[in-house]
Amino acid sequence: MRTYSVIIPVYNRPDEVGELLESLARQTHRPFEVIVVEDGSRVPCEAVVQTFVGQLNVRYFAKDNSGQGFTRNYGFRQASGEYLVVFDSDCLVPPHYFEAVEKHLATHPLDAYGGPDRAHPDFTPVQKAISYAMTSFFTTGGTRGSRRHVGVFHPRSFNMGISREVFQKTGGYLLTRMGEDIEFSLRIIGHGFRTGLIEEAYVYHKRRTDFGQFFRQLHFFGRARINIQRFFPKEIKPVHTIPALFTLFLLGLPLTAWLLPLLFRWGIFVLLLYTGLILVDSTRKNKSAAVGILSAAAVFVQMTGYGIGFLTEGWRRLGER
Repeated sequence: MRTYSVIIPVYNRPDEVGELLESLARQTHRPFEVIVVEDGSRVPCEAVVQTFVGQLNVRYFAKDNSGQGFTRNYGFRQASGEYLVVFDSDCLVPPHYFEAVEKHLATHPLDAYGGPDRAHPDFTPVQKAISYAMTSFFTTGGTRGSRRHVGVFHPRSFNMGISREVFQKTGGYLLTRMGEDIEFSLRIIGHGFRTGLIEEAYVYHKRRTDFGQFFRQLHFFGRARINIQRFFPKEIKPVHTIPALFTLFLLGLPLTAWLLPLLFRWGIFVLLLYTGLILVDSTRKNKSAAVGILSAAAVFVQMTGYGIGFLTEGWRRLGER
C-alpha cells in the first residue's frame, strides 16, 4: 500500500482544522500521516491538533506568515509519504477518500491527481448555494470536477495529491498567493507528469459563509487569472473571459434600455432565462427552492466578482506596459 502525507496549511481557523481532523480520523484506509502547518496565525490551532494525537499520526508546526503556497512547501519538506496530499482547512473528507485514491492509483497510475468538491448535507443554505455556483454546469467551474473537463486535467490545491517525485522535480509552489495552484498545476503538466481526476476522491468544501466573503474571494480569483499571464502568457483562454463579458453585459444593459429598446428586451429575456435555469437546476439537485433562489444570487456574485477582478487587474497590467 502507498503511504500518504496530508498537508494542511492553516491561518486563524482552529475550528475548521478540528472538523477536518475529525473527518480524517474516520478514514477507512489509514496509512497516512497528517502535517498541520500554522502560517503565523493570531489564533493558533495547536491545542485542537493535540486532541487528535491518539487518533491520528499528526504533527504540528508553526512558522511566520508566508501565504498558503509557501506554507504547503514547508509541509512537503516535513513529509515522509510517497504521495503528498493537500487539503484546505475548510474541507471535510468523506471516510472512503483514501480508499478511493488507493484503488484508482493501483489501476490508473498518476503523478498528480485532483478531486471534486461537493456540498455536505449539513451545510447552510448559503454554503450549498455557493457550492452550486462553483460546481454547476451553468457556470465556468462546472466542468472542473467531472469528466466533462476540457483538455489535460489541472488539479487545484483545496484537494490534490502529488507524488514525491513531482515535488522534487518542480520544487513545489513558486507563488504563495494570486493563482499559486494554477501556476503549480501548469508547471507539473509542463514537466510531463501524468495528471488526472479521481471523481470518487471528493471533499465537502465549505468555501465562504456569506456572499460578501464569496465576492471578495472570487474577485481575488479573477485577479489571479491575470497574474498567471506573467508566467504563462497563453493561458488566458476564451472560457476565462466569460465572467468579464457577463459583467460588461450587466453594466451595459441599462444603456440599451434608452438607446436600443429591442436589444434591451432581448437582454432581459436572456438574463431571466439564465436565472430560471439555475433556479430550477439547483432546486432539483438540492431538493430546496430556497437553495435554488440563493444559488441564482450566488452565481451572479460569482460571475461579477470574478469578472470585476479580471477586468481591473487586466486594466492595471495594461497600464504597466
